[in-house]
Amino acid sequence: MAGTSKRGFASMNADKQREIASKGGRAAHAKGTAHEFTADEAREAGRKGGMAISQDRKHMADIGRKGGMESGSRGRRSESPAPAAVVSDAGDLALMAHPT
Repeated sequence: MAGTSKRGFASMNADKQREIASKGGRAAHAKGTAHEFTADEAREAGRKGGMAISQDRKHMADIGRKGGMESGSRGRRSESPAPAAVVSDAGDLALMAHPT
């Protein structure tokens, strides 16, 4: 078949698809046939998804690397650390910069 079809759900724009899907969801809830996950079902589904995606070693390495780069940049600042309060032998309170 040459070209793409102008018919069907997949050929609609995203807003139109969302509108139709939303109507279907509301109708199913009103009718009482919509599935609602219990906490146990949701936990099991999350566990299964995590097990499936963790089998992809390249994906796990990529997201680990990305997370490490993000947390590393957040923890290192070019500013000097806050000064420390020090009490001298005479009982005076003084501020002293941390050695770097």
